[in-house]
Amino acid sequence: MKSAVETLNPTRVRLTVEVPFEELKDSLDAAYKKINQQVTVKGFRKGKIPARVIDQRFGRGAVLEEAVNDALPKFYTDAVNEAELSVLGQPEVDITELKDGETLNFTAEVDIRPSIEIPDFSGIEVEVDAVEVTDEDVDKAVEELRERFASTAPVERAAEDGDVVTIDLRAEVDGEVLEDGVADGVSYTIGSGELLEGIDDAVTGVEAGGEATFTSELKGGSAAGKEAAVTVKVTQVAKRELPELDDEFAQLASEFDTIEELRADSRKRLENMKQYDQATQAQERVLEKLLELVEVPVPEKLLEDEINTRKHNLEHHQLGQMGLDLAKYLEIQGKSEEEFDAETKEAAVKGIKTQFVLDELVKQEKLNVNQEELTEHLMRRAASSGMSPDQFAQAVVEGGQVPLLVGEVARGKALAVVVEKATVKDTNGEVVDLDDDEDEDTTEASAEETPAESAEEKTEAAEEKTEG
Repeated sequence: MKSAVETLNPTRVRLTVEVPFEELKDSLDAAYKKINQQVTVKGFRKGKIPARVIDQRFGRGAVLEEAVNDALPKFYTDAVNEAELSVLGQPEVDITELKDGETLNFTAEVDIRPSIEIPDFSGIEVEVDAVEVTDEDVDKAVEELRERFASTAPVERAAEDGDVVTIDLRAEVDGEVLEDGVADGVSYTIGSGELLEGIDDAVTGVEAGGEATFTSELKGGSAAGKEAAVTVKVTQVAKRELPELDDEFAQLASEFDTIEELRADSRKRLENMKQYDQATQAQERVLEKLLELVEVPVPEKLLEDEINTRKHNLEHHQLGQMGLDLAKYLEIQGKSEEEFDAETKEAAVKGIKTQFVLDELVKQEKLNVNQEELTEHLMRRAASSGMSPDQFAQAVVEGGQVPLLVGEVARGKALAVVVEKATVKDTNGEVVDLDDDEDEDTTEASAEETPAESAEEKTEAAEEKTEG
């Protein structure tokens, strides 16, 4: 077999392959054997039909077609390996010549990973928010905790903002009560915004035993998106009573003995949260600076697949769970379809570029992923997916997704290398020293969010993985 590579553009090549006919022998034998098992010829036992009889009865062309279809993937893969190409998609194959007993010639056009030059990135500088926790921040955190321990007491007066009302709901569309539009004994805090739009105004000022009617667009159920006439009956009005902020409350709501100890702990927790947010912000901004330094051509087919995958996931998973379609989502967001398409393309381009650049850094820095790192990453992914580690691991193995997880960890480590060499200052001009463990966790998270894994998986070539 002979092969040659022609570069069509930075992300696409054409392979020209010449195969001597004798190299098709194994595939021809397999073709005759397969046809033997599929057909019957009078006078011959099944599976024992001579090749010449198959040629006469069914045509040599059918045998050649079967043999070529069987052989092409192997010859294509051999040509890819010989040229040391990192292919990204299914090839477009064209058989240019097939002479029985002489030769098989074909071409294969396919997208490839572009060659990327990573420049010196040690001079990257970024600014992040300073970690500052004010007394007001602590007050808010303690107040939120206090809200969680609030009690309620029935009152004989009209409902007010902040009250907890017990209500019965009945929704009608076109004069008919919906089967799934009836709910009794619902507890609702006025002003929380957790139920239908318009309900706060409807129940405010209504006493126990009173009713009100309002119109609202249903967000879910059998009539999602339709306007409904909703009748709400208030069966009880209760006032929320907050506990006193004293040592007794601290002992009730925490492991601390005094309110001052509780406040100190709240301050520390807020500082930790802001430090984590600061680290995440640092990685995102370092990554943006890195991408600005590198010229990365993006394969058109890979970009198209990534855009389609992002749209599909939004429409059929995220919005579907919310009872929305894309048109309603865009209306809520105040965006046109053109703006949405432009934003989706921009995010897809960034995701693909990020993956290419970080994968190149993995090779350049000779980064490896050990079992402990992979296990820790798997545990985090399992927690975010809502599955147990065992369930998630089983799903990953059965789905052949282990290389994808390895790639995620490796890219996280590559980004950590860049962050470590960058200069990070906060808005006060102070140099930020990111903790190693925290840095690794957040860089890994940043690297997970942007790669075009889903599209790349869909466009991977026969037996060729694009994962680093």
